[in-house]
Amino acid sequence: MTEVQADARVRQVFGGVDTHDQTHTVAAVDTAGQLLGHATVPATPTGYRQLLGWLQRLGVVVKVGVEGTGSYGAGLARFLSAAGVVLVEVDRPNRQTRRRRGKTDPVDAEAAARAALAGTAAGTPKTRTGPVEAIRVLRVARRGAMKARTATLNTLVQTVVTAPEPLHTQLAGLRGKKLIQAAAALRPRHDPADLTNPIRATKLALRRLAQRCRDLDAEIAATDEDLHALITATAPGLLDQYGVGIDVAGQLLVTAGDNPDRLHTEASFAALCGTSPVPVSSGRTNRHRLNRGGDRHANSALYTVAIVRMSHHHPATHNYLTRSRAQGRTTKETIRCLKRYIARELLPHIRQALTPQQTLDGL
Repeated sequence: MTEVQADARVRQVFGGVDTHDQTHTVAAVDTAGQLLGHATVPATPTGYRQLLGWLQRLGVVVKVGVEGTGSYGAGLARFLSAAGVVLVEVDRPNRQTRRRRGKTDPVDAEAAARAALAGTAAGTPKTRTGPVEAIRVLRVARRGAMKARTATLNTLVQTVVTAPEPLHTQLAGLRGKKLIQAAAALRPRHDPADLTNPIRATKLALRRLAQRCRDLDAEIAATDEDLHALITATAPGLLDQYGVGIDVAGQLLVTAGDNPDRLHTEASFAALCGTSPVPVSSGRTNRHRLNRGGDRHANSALYTVAIVRMSHHHPATHNYLTRSRAQGRTTKETIRCLKRYIARELLPHIRQALTPQQTLDGL
């Protein structure tokens, strides 16, 4: 065994990975911050094994920082987690660092490794191996269908605005489902000699747009059924909480991830949802400002719960409203405080629902 090999047996290694669609670039540093090298592997299971083997040949792998564990790095993160490697989520390098050092994959990978070494990257990535991942992908499909339906309906309305007479007069006063129904009922003549007729072409366009809306409605309804069954089976205790419906529960579960134990305190969950106030004190001034960070979809879900409780005379909420107004807080300030309390209340139910035994294999 050479001297280098002997050192490798006791050397502690911190890795960093810059992820892309086709390739991943990995860099390694030791505990003294010395760069040990970098390598590029394909973004495939074989490449993942090569990446881990390369790190292990350099020494004992202590921690690996991975950029983009929720996108291009998802497969690598799952592989390394299954191999028992400690992972941390790494943000992209700040603009000041990139202006000074430039932008290359090895530079970004080295920055990720140094962030893992210094502890500035400490967030545990989501495992994405349980029922929450199933909920997430269904919600992604539903959101895409909703956006497509909105775009299609807007196109349908604009087509009616510019439609020739008497078609414009026939449909101009209709909106929403009534417009879709009327447009789907149009029957343009199938006359090859009449292809250049604007009225016939407009009827064809309106009918096809209406049919597209109906197809998307059916897709959304089917996805809603799947989500209802999945979320009900996964987190019935969360759904029992006042003001928490299928959509709110699904969003909060996705925000927490399949491994909510990565959120060490309820304050961590509040910060993740953007409901924790940010201190901006200086000198004799002691105050906090609104948190504009975090998962804004989760923040919106907590806002929905707060509004439902305020609107339906939830006893604890209305008692708090009375005290808050007596203290001189505005309605907006009171809602912000309510969101913080609701995040604290709901986290235990999220943790209880997501046990380690629940995996995709068991669904």
